[in-house]
Amino acid sequence: MTDIEPILRIENLSIPLPVHGDRQYAVEKLNLEVRPGETLCVVGESGSGKSVTSFSMMGLLPRILKPSEGKILFGGRDLLSLPERDRRRLRGSQMAMIFQEPMSALNPCYTVGEQIEEVIQRHRNMPAADRRARILNLMEEVRLPNPEQLARSYPHQLSGGQRQRIMIAMALALDPKLLIADEPTTALDVTTQAQILNLIKELKKKHNAGILFITHDFGVVAEIADRIVVMQHGRVVEQGSADEILNRPKHPYTQSLILAVPRKPDVVEARGVGKPVTLRAENICKTFVTPATMFKKARTVHAVKDVSFLVNEGETFGIVGESGSGKTTLVRCLIRLIDPDSGVIRIGDVDFATLKTSELRRHRKDVQIVFQDPYGSLNPRRTVGSIITEGPRNFGVPKADAMKKARELLKIVRLDPDCVDRYPVQFSGGQRQRICIARALAMEPKVLIADESVSALDVSVQKEVLKLLADIRDEFGLTVVFITHDLRVAAQICDHLIVMKDGEIVERGTVEAVFGTPQHPYTKTLLAAEPGKDWVIPTEFENA
Repeated sequence: MTDIEPILRIENLSIPLPVHGDRQYAVEKLNLEVRPGETLCVVGESGSGKSVTSFSMMGLLPRILKPSEGKILFGGRDLLSLPERDRRRLRGSQMAMIFQEPMSALNPCYTVGEQIEEVIQRHRNMPAADRRARILNLMEEVRLPNPEQLARSYPHQLSGGQRQRIMIAMALALDPKLLIADEPTTALDVTTQAQILNLIKELKKKHNAGILFITHDFGVVAEIADRIVVMQHGRVVEQGSADEILNRPKHPYTQSLILAVPRKPDVVEARGVGKPVTLRAENICKTFVTPATMFKKARTVHAVKDVSFLVNEGETFGIVGESGSGKTTLVRCLIRLIDPDSGVIRIGDVDFATLKTSELRRHRKDVQIVFQDPYGSLNPRRTVGSIITEGPRNFGVPKADAMKKARELLKIVRLDPDCVDRYPVQFSGGQRQRICIARALAMEPKVLIADESVSALDVSVQKEVLKLLADIRDEFGLTVVFITHDLRVAAQICDHLIVMKDGEIVERGTVEAVFGTPQHPYTKTLLAAEPGKDWVIPTEFENA
């Protein structure tokens, strides 16, 4: 494959940052190439320059970022020197991009069929009937059910996996030579993720396209990569074949990333055995009814069906399942953001499910939650100190005492106590998640709920936050309920877990029992769909 002429070649590309912080360049002296019929994975943490690289190829960089040197050669032409009109002709027809968040990338005011058709209309003089046939063929190719009906649907009416398939169909509409995929599976469930990855592999073979795949998930890399480029602080620190980088990396940064990949511990000792029950859920049920309209019949959704479980003091209890399995609805019932239709929720000696408004307010401090998105969870107009102290002050703690406690908590979550006067925008994603944890701990809860709290984080930051949660659990004797769809993360941090499907518990037990000898077909499906499951993750390196 090394003798094949590359589809894309980047030579000495440098893109300076307008305001110099810790470095001068977003991308510096970058060299890489993508060949026909191969998948090149670009990996690295947030801020490494991965997305800036892809946007520079597509001509989508913001105006404040302008390449200062280098070339991006596509079909023998330097994209950086092309007039915008010529670059626009290439986008969609010969090079296309799949974005990370399809809900944001798709226009909510147009049907998905109209949005695929727009790509064809912009670049081809094709009769309407032929365009229609092409749209339906594309939707069949990406394995969307009932293309005729889905083509008339709007983005909000489709699932996340279906929306991502629409994005892939749009990208493939004109059979491009280069396909750029920017974190296209990050927010997807493990089975949907597996389907998308298999689809991309099949399409690569069928269309012989070169694929530039940007990700921070090494399981995905192990699943699809032919070659790998590792970026740090805008520079390429290592590149080579998938086998070389995944199993015999030479650069310390690459080694640190691989060593941070979550894995099941060799020795599993379940915590909380023989200790008092902190959280008891019995026969929780929650049903939603969508009223009938002129166009739709009334619909009843049994989001949570007769769910029961116990969580002992000091243990981490996992809730695993895909989107729509009932995980989030169950958690919202546990903390009384919504009221269950029936059942018992007991935290300590208090039945949470029957508390009236005044009593509920008094006991809310007993259960706190850390949400998935650290960017949307913090008020950007308030300082870190006021965010952490808000809860205690609402319960009558004097301001000075609350601020003193906030400084102590920041130290516990390994942040500088003096950052109480700073704002969330001044912190990275991992640091913001630590602030969210400190805010939850300020209420001295009995139960801490982590709702997909590490799914949006880089692998190294994820490792730090998981260790922090484990250390805090052990230090404070906290009971942790951990919701995730990442099986590797669940295996690393949880003691016991339940697997949910369609609102019901289909399997439960220790991590070792559920992941080692799964009994239910759905659990087996989840484990079989895990990307990179055949990759034996190294635990050490000779030259580390």
